[in-house]
Amino acid sequence: MRAIAFLLILLTVGMLSGQIATTPDPSKDLVYICPMDHDIRSNEPGKCSRCGMKLVQGIPEPIEYHLDLTVTPKPLKPQEKARLRFDVRDPWKDNPVTRFTVVHEKLFHAFIVSEDLQFFVHDHPTLENQSFFYDIVFPKPGMYRILGDFYPEASSPQLIEKTVYVAGTASPPVPLMRDYSSKTAENLKVELSTSPSEPVAGANTQMHFSLSPADGIEKYLGAWGHMLAASDDLIDMMHTHPFISDGSPEIQFDLTFPRPRIYRIWVQFQRSGVVNTAHFDIPVKQ
Repeated sequence: MRAIAFLLILLTVGMLSGQIATTPDPSKDLVYICPMDHDIRSNEPGKCSRCGMKLVQGIPEPIEYHLDLTVTPKPLKPQEKARLRFDVRDPWKDNPVTRFTVVHEKLFHAFIVSEDLQFFVHDHPTLENQSFFYDIVFPKPGMYRILGDFYPEASSPQLIEKTVYVAGTASPPVPLMRDYSSKTAENLKVELSTSPSEPVAGANTQMHFSLSPADGIEKYLGAWGHMLAASDDLIDMMHTHPFISDGSPEIQFDLTFPRPRIYRIWVQFQRSGVVNTAHFDIPVKQ
């Protein structure tokens, strides 16, 4: 009884003096957050275990910036050089944004996809006099969707889609069908399986990739892989990175497909200094 009374006195004194250590509350005390993957948190500074970005404090609430796209010449014609100009403006006063945070070694990632999903580009416009510029030759007539991926300083990462049209008569898109067949890219074979085997809209899908040969797997732009997922109507476009990866040939991406459509996914992995791009078609049911 005396021991219990003595312990109660110590606890009371400690509480009054504020010297008793408290167990951290993970929901409140984890103050370092990945700007790209908000579920990755830590009590200490460091890098995201998933995408490699620096963990930061005080992530602002997401808000969409304005992205203006100017194309020259007009009208755009297939097989002719065109220039894309991207101007970023803030959502409050529409002022030009001039300072950006590097995301995966670049200030701006652009993904360009044709309406028939046969043309795919992942490249990086350059910053000149407060605007980003990118030169491209569109291969054929039709609609192209462009996903801009950038990170205004002291704000939140942005994923904004734009549309351009190239003059001429476009061939009708060929309907997509399930395609999980193994792909041989530049110097890498890529195989895909999903869990569940028939993905469901609104639920998490695990995409497991097996790479061979297993040697020489390297990070590409700071991550073990990059993925762009686009619905067959090009309404949904999502850029993501591996959920589980450690440099081994087994890599997992997690993604929630928003609608029951067929999605084409492009994945990029680097081996021995060579970037490999492969695509698969995934039906997503209701």
